[in-house]
Amino acid sequence: MSTTHDELAGIVDLFGALTRGELAAACSELAFKQGQDVDKPELDAKIEAALDAYVLAEYNPVDASEVTERSVDEPEPLVTVGPTAFPTLPPNAEDLPHILEFERRSVDRERLATQVCERLCVEGAAAVDAGETDRAAELVDVAYDIELWAPLETEDIRAQLIAALPQD
Repeated sequence: MSTTHDELAGIVDLFGALTRGELAAACSELAFKQGQDVDKPELDAKIEAALDAYVLAEYNPVDASEVTERSVDEPEPLVTVGPTAFPTLPPNAEDLPHILEFERRSVDRERLATQVCERLCVEGAAAVDAGETDRAAELVDVAYDIELWAPLETEDIRAQLIAALPQD
């Protein structure tokens, strides 16, 4: 199955947010409708690459501090549309919500934005510390995208990333 990152985001956008297993099932159903096969390891790698590129974002509906011994297990993280996505529906995807009985989920946009920004800070610091200038340059672009996507300031991490880039 040939699916771009933005098409993965389009599939997720149909449902608001999905578990990774649900996203894989949706992609399998779509591949069947398109007369194609799904290579599970390849699909997993595409999902990881889309997460790495911030096209998809992992969303934890509950903070770890909110989970107590008395509560049920911490809910599985969800995958939702990230700040660099341009969600695009692949052919035949519009019928997926009618075929798959996944619940439509909404995400707390403020919580999601905070989680994505925290991830950017962690990954940005790691890229700077490791001298990974290519990754730092990618994350500068992500920082700008986050500011357009959510009412957050990424100026501090962006400045650190820019300072780590080779100066011409």
